[in-house]
Amino acid sequence: MELAELAHRVLDTHARACAETTADPVRLADWLLDLQLRHPEAPDVGLAAYARALDDDGLQRYRDRAVALFEPLPVIGFGETGRYDRARWALLRVMEELAEYTEDVDLQLLVLSKDLSSGWHYLQVATVLRDNGRSGEALEWVERGLRAVGGRGAALRLIDLAVEEHVRRGAPEQAVRVCREAFLTRPSLEVYLKIRALAVHTEGWPPLRAELVEHLVRDGSRLAIEVYRRVVEVELARRGVQEQDVVVEWLRQLRGLQPDAFADYLDHIRSRHVADRELLDELSRRGF
Repeated sequence: MELAELAHRVLDTHARACAETTADPVRLADWLLDLQLRHPEAPDVGLAAYARALDDDGLQRYRDRAVALFEPLPVIGFGETGRYDRARWALLRVMEELAEYTEDVDLQLLVLSKDLSSGWHYLQVATVLRDNGRSGEALEWVERGLRAVGGRGAALRLIDLAVEEHVRRGAPEQAVRVCREAFLTRPSLEVYLKIRALAVHTEGWPPLRAELVEHLVRDGSRLAIEVYRRVVEVELARRGVQEQDVVVEWLRQLRGLQPDAFADYLDHIRSRHVADRELLDELSRRGF
């Protein structure tokens, strides 16, 4: 018989024995916690098996001690790599099992918020808060996550969550604000499209679009040029009377950013839209 299997059988027998006797629930709680923290390699303790013996007093003792030990642990900050810590790992395992057994959201959040080494961890916290009706706190964590990631990693997922919650709360202007700040931090087509979808039918869209264009011009980086080209393709696909002027303005800005390569890029557009005489004629009329 495997040693681990034997240990599990012993714990199961012990749990049943405790439930059938008058074991002191507080002493039992201390014993269960000490077993796991002093012997991290021991099998996981299932609190459900000890529920009858622990009763409310024992479970409260177990929770209070575990939380008191866990709260002082340092947070793993963004970009940091948490080194293996045997004691921390054992306590983390205790807290995860306790949060799952009690279905205590605050415990779950306490556990998750001890590791903020990536944007995905911020997203986990925000998602748990959102799913439990704590929208305001979720949005605060999204903002913290976006500041930490600087437009990388889980940024788009964080933005999606923020947009969904702000729109659901009847505050689309706040959704636009989040997307605008994200775009100014790290321009991308995906964020531009989110802003466009939220604001295109509002009076604020033309000046906002102008601000985004101006930011790309000031940026002038290779990333900005790629965003320009992708935006032009999107606007061409959606082209109407209004979008026609928009496409021309984007092209004019792109020509200023990349004069040497612009002719080749314009030829590429003409070849892809060779059947669209209206577009080709308009480009020629506008000096392209």
